Formats: sequence, C-alpha cells, structure tokens
Amino acid sequence: MILSVIVATLVMFVVTFRGPPPQSGPVSVAQIARALRGGPLPESGLPLELRQQREAPLNLPRNHEVPAGRAALAKAMKVPESRVRLWAMKSQRRADELHGPFVATYRTADGWRIVRTPSPALFTRWHKATLVAMAAAVLVLGGLGWALAGAISRPIRRLGEAAARSRLGMPVDIPRGGPREVDALAVSLAAMQDRLAEGVEGRTAMLAAIAHDLGTPLARIAFWVEQLPDPARERASADIDEMRAMLQAALRFARDERIGEARVKVEIGSLVEALAEDMAATGAPVETAGGPRAVVRGDPAALRRMLTNLVENAVRYGNGATIGWTIEAGSVELHIDDSGPGFDPAKAASLFTPFVRGDPSRNRATGGTGLGLAIARSIAQAHGGEIALGNHPGGGRVTIRLPQD
Repeated sequence: MILSVIVATLVMFVVTFRGPPPQSGPVSVAQIARALRGGPLPESGLPLELRQQREAPLNLPRNHEVPAGRAALAKAMKVPESRVRLWAMKSQRRADELHGPFVATYRTADGWRIVRTPSPALFTRWHKATLVAMAAAVLVLGGLGWALAGAISRPIRRLGEAAARSRLGMPVDIPRGGPREVDALAVSLAAMQDRLAEGVEGRTAMLAAIAHDLGTPLARIAFWVEQLPDPARERASADIDEMRAMLQAALRFARDERIGEARVKVEIGSLVEALAEDMAATGAPVETAGGPRAVVRGDPAALRRMLTNLVENAVRYGNGATIGWTIEAGSVELHIDDSGPGFDPAKAASLFTPFVRGDPSRNRATGGTGLGLAIARSIAQAHGGEIALGNHPGGGRVTIRLPQD
C-alpha cells in the first residue's frame, strides 16, 4: 500500500518536471508589430517584455529563425525585412501568430527595440501548485495507507505474540478481531491449540497406563530374579531398577510439559536457598553465590524440579554446584556452575534431546536416564524462559533465563 503511494508520487514527479506546464495562448504578429512601434504590450497570451538597447542583440539562435513570421512582421510594420528579425524556440504552424518563447527585434534610428518572452523560471506557478498538490496527496494517502496497514497488521501482530507465549499445557487466550481473514486465522489457531492440548493429555494418559501396566510384569520378574545366584541377581535387580527409573522419568517428562495454569510469585532467592539447604543436608556439595532480590511468576513445584535436575547433574558430573543469579534486561538469569570438564559446544544443543546423556558410557555409577535436561528445558519454556549450556573458567555452566515479574 505505502509502496504504491510512493511509486504513484514518483510518477507524478516525473510527469510534472518532464512534461510541459500549461501554455499561454498565442500572440499575433500584429500585436508584436504594435509593441515594436511603441504601442502597449498585449494583455492576453504570452507574457512579454519590451527592451530598448543601442547594440544589436547577440547570441540569438539563428537555427530557430522564422522566415515566414519575419516577413509577416515586416509587412505588419510596413518596413523592410532587413530591419526586423524573429526567432522562436519551437516550430510555428502559422505565420501570423507565435506559440511559445520568441524574440522579435526592430532596428530604429536610436538602436534596437526588442520584444521577447521572459526567460523561463525553474519553478513556475504551475510547478509550485503541482508540488503542493502532490505533497497534500502524499500526506493524505500516506496517512490512510498507514492507518489501513496498521488495522491489518495489528491483529496479526497480536496473534504472533500470543503464539510466541503459547506452550504445551499452558493455554493462551487467542485474540479475536480484525479483518475477516485474520479473525478466521485466530479461530483456527485456537482450535489447533485445543487439539494440541488434547494430544498432550492423551499421550500423558498413555504413558501413565504403560508405566502402570509394566509395573506388574516387572514385579514378577523381580520375584523370579530373587531365585538367581547372588552375582546374577544383583545385575538383574540393577537392570530392573533402571527400567523402573526410566519409566518414572518418562512419565515425569510428559507431565512436566503441561504446567498448571495457576501461577504465583516465586522469590528466586528463597527457592534457591531452600533447595541448596536440602541437598547439602544429604551431603551433596551445593552452595549459593547469592544475588539481588528477584521474583518470577510460575509454578513453585515445577521450578524446584527444574533446579533439582540441573543441580543433581552438576553434582553428578561436575563434582559440585554453585548457584547464583542476576537480573539482566527484565529477565532473571540463574547460573549453576560446576568444577567438571564443562560442555562441548558442538554437542551442547543435543544434550536437551530426551534420552541423550552426557556420559556416553551409560555407566550406572553416574545414574540418570537422559531426561533431566529435557525436563528442565520443558519447565523453563513453559514459564516463558530458556536454558543454555556453556562454560566458565572453572568448569561447566548452565544458564536459566526467566521473565522477571
């Protein structure tokens, strides 16, 4: 819309300065003859000026001399043709009248009398009026185009913001209104959100049913395993425990993707201090680095599960965890530092994939099912935040960014 207004304005500009302005009417040779003899200048037609000078006019365009007009002028003045000259800037269709700029001279006893059209101005009244009209048209059309573009883009922008806030299990009000097509899009997005929520509910229910149904055969297997010799029984029991842990982790992962709608203010310092005290009481090397007062809005239980998973990873793979937080540009940034080998930047993104572990050996001594980071990121995203893996001078660093309340 705005581009079309600009193009139309450029076309008008070209026409204004490339095309001729409205021309005045013609001047008859008889009127020119009367002015050269000392009579009044004609009041209609082209604007003219009269000049008297002693020297002959110089630098006149000989190639535009009008012989027929010169003869008609000499006849009207009843003088020889040698005493008059006539030049025109464009070819003339008739000998008894002139169109466009011209110069007519008459040699008198005192010198030369000259009747001519004045030099054309760069900006004529026509140009000025046209430019004013163009500016007014641009302002009016530009304002209307801006208003129309805003009326179309505003609902689309609101839809985009709602889609950016949308998370699985966290319903977002899809704004209605705007043009008919945009309103239909909002209805479709709301329906899609409902279908996605139903799909998540169905998947969670299915995983819960699978975990429940697998519990019975696992219990029977555990019973028969007790009949095995000690070395075999210990290995088989460890495998059964690992299977149960994986089932429980998968179920938690599915449930944590749909955080409850009820959100409350959560003071980050209190949450971190309580978690650090609880883990330190179990002998885990966890400490806090402190930070400013920071408040977010969310599910306290889910946020604690997120931090617990990340801190346990730092303790398990990085020999300890130090938790600190800052406020940056309206966001609360938590940092969980460890003293381990750090993260490989090339593989950091893949560690958030479910069932992908940082320890490729699958060593039971390190524990884990490969869902801790996936669950943590799912909770962070459900709160409008994000998690990134990086390094600090002494080891690995996990950065959690959450919107400040």
